[in-house]
Amino acid sequence: MKQDDERPIAANALDRVTWALRRAEWAVQARKDQRLRPLGIAAAQYTLLINVHTHPGLTGAELARRLNVTPQAVASQVARLDERGHLERRPHPRHGHVQELHLTDAGRDSLREADAVIVEMEQRIAEKLGPKKAAQLRALLDEVADVVRET
Repeated sequence: MKQDDERPIAANALDRVTWALRRAEWAVQARKDQRLRPLGIAAAQYTLLINVHTHPGLTGAELARRLNVTPQAVASQVARLDERGHLERRPHPRHGHVQELHLTDAGRDSLREADAVIVEMEQRIAEKLGPKKAAQLRALLDEVADVVRET
């Protein structure tokens, strides 16, 4: 049996910046799911659709890297969105075995509805924080992402 490790575990663990980030992420994701559910779209699907809209022709592998999820997770969501007629797969012009993802008209319509919900959420956050704090928060979050990538 292993002896107890003598190193202390910080009493303030739940006061750390990373924990505050996680709580904020949970709150935002829960609200997105709640608000998007009546539209028949999950927050993860919104994220996928907005990325395909912004970068048409992404492959599943590129999308997985961009979203920091597994290719299997992307494939599962792509299959669902394809079945609903929101996405279409087209062969890559030079690599016929690679499929590019593109929004359909129905996908654009769904995305437009979902994005209006997300924009409303963003506006509420910006109104509550005010323009200066909202800009500071965005800059700080970008800095956090940069620091984490460096380590």
